[in-house]
Amino acid sequence: MAKIDRIVALDIGASKLVVAEFIVGQGGVMELVNYGIGRLGVETESQIDMSAYIVSTLRDVMREHGIRMAPLYMTVSGQAVFPRYVKLPPVSRDKILQIIQYEAEQNVPFPIDEVVWDYQLMEGDEESGLSVMLAAVKIENVKSLTDCVLAAGMEPEIVDVAPMALYNIVRFNYPNIDGCIMVLDIGARSSNLIFIEENRIFSRSIPVAGNAITQDIIKEFDISFAEAEKIKLSHAFVAFGGVYAGPDSEAADKISRIVRNVITRLHAEVNRSINFYRSQQGGAAPSLVLLTGGSSSMSHMDTFFREKLRVQVEYLNPFVNVAVSPSIDNDRIESDLHLLGEVAGLALRRGLACPVEMNLMPPDLVAKKLFRKRQPFFALAAVGLAITLLCWFVYSWRMRVSTDKQFAGVESRAGELDSVSRRLTSQIEAKNTAQAKVNCLVNAIEYRSKWIQLLASIHSCLLDGMWLTSLRAEGTEENPECVKYIFIDGVGFEDELRKVDRAEATAIEVFVERLKEEDLFSDETKIERQPPRKLHTREFTIRIALQDVLNGN
Repeated sequence: MAKIDRIVALDIGASKLVVAEFIVGQGGVMELVNYGIGRLGVETESQIDMSAYIVSTLRDVMREHGIRMAPLYMTVSGQAVFPRYVKLPPVSRDKILQIIQYEAEQNVPFPIDEVVWDYQLMEGDEESGLSVMLAAVKIENVKSLTDCVLAAGMEPEIVDVAPMALYNIVRFNYPNIDGCIMVLDIGARSSNLIFIEENRIFSRSIPVAGNAITQDIIKEFDISFAEAEKIKLSHAFVAFGGVYAGPDSEAADKISRIVRNVITRLHAEVNRSINFYRSQQGGAAPSLVLLTGGSSSMSHMDTFFREKLRVQVEYLNPFVNVAVSPSIDNDRIESDLHLLGEVAGLALRRGLACPVEMNLMPPDLVAKKLFRKRQPFFALAAVGLAITLLCWFVYSWRMRVSTDKQFAGVESRAGELDSVSRRLTSQIEAKNTAQAKVNCLVNAIEYRSKWIQLLASIHSCLLDGMWLTSLRAEGTEENPECVKYIFIDGVGFEDELRKVDRAEATAIEVFVERLKEEDLFSDETKIERQPPRKLHTREFTIRIALQDVLNGN
């Protein structure tokens, strides 16, 4: 009889969690046999500790749906993870890990000892250079989730990244689609974009999602978070351009306008991400968009993005090639398909070799698992130690006799080796001199690449009809040799910038806000000079403050 393996997959989101039970048969054949979805019942923007809500909801869902304990695979939200995509120089295989370690220290925006990180080699080869995807999460963030799972009576075996789980399930279910696929995962607190093209992957988190609609409903109707959520779930839909709910329902008309405004903002961010992927990552425009996530189920969401992006838009079906038990009601699972992508992607990790396999397990949990695996060997090690001590005593007694005879020969040999030591010392000094030169070259390369990143970030934030006329760098009063500020002078066509002007912010201010959103620039970035507008153009000078001081020495 074929062996059947059973696992539990857990996806913890900002407003809900999904628990699914899978069986994995011979050859990695998977089947969903049970699942449950539970709402955490707390405002996503609140600063309270979510641990108690996660533990109680997880226990309630498993008890209500009869999900049994099994090896647990879980995800970390894409919003909590810092993805970075790095192109490695051509190196031999034995040097790859060393270079990846260096790149992780340079690219992760936190001290490396404060994060859990993992990597995945993507496309390329040793001669042309490999592409590497890095993913890092702060230890405290992932530990807070694993502690909740432990408190609920389970222990995770893998802590995956939610966008990577979606990537794996798309590659498994849609293997024959050519071109670029874009997965749009619209959650409660954030939306994740995953670009899938051949062996390439690029993901980005956008801070516009379903909770923005809830917050706008709260402001519009002056009601509680729970009431606003209820209204959103029962009445919200994406209205078609200019046409809303109709004159018979003023409340529905307001809600439809709120939804339309938020989704329009989301569309603008999606467009920016597509342009960034094409210009900075060398990717193609998406030929297919797959919608998923809790907030993607609003009526007409697919129609909206189909009209705006002018590409084919479908809802992600994670069960094209993954079986579903006949005991699960078809209507129920069809209504929940948009919530089950991550758990289906997690299940693939149990029985198959997936394109992206990462594990962001906290260090203390890794150490605990390693200690448990070694426990059966400790008793044997103690017996072995006793035998070793006895053998060592006998050996030491016999060696003392022979040592005295060898000592005289060692003294003569030591004189010969002394001259060798002097030659080695001179070689070490030469090596240190060469290493100092190498360090200078490495610093120069890093300084050059940092400027390329700065210029690329500034260029990506430019508005249509806007260009730069000059750029200069300045240091601080304490250290003028180090670059702290970049002053840019620019000009924009008045008719193009007027399209961007809003009541609350001019086009130049919008440009400054975009610069502040970039990882390389700080909130000290501001408009330095803005002369009176001319008939056809608008001039400006902006002081960009860098997050990190550049040392060009």
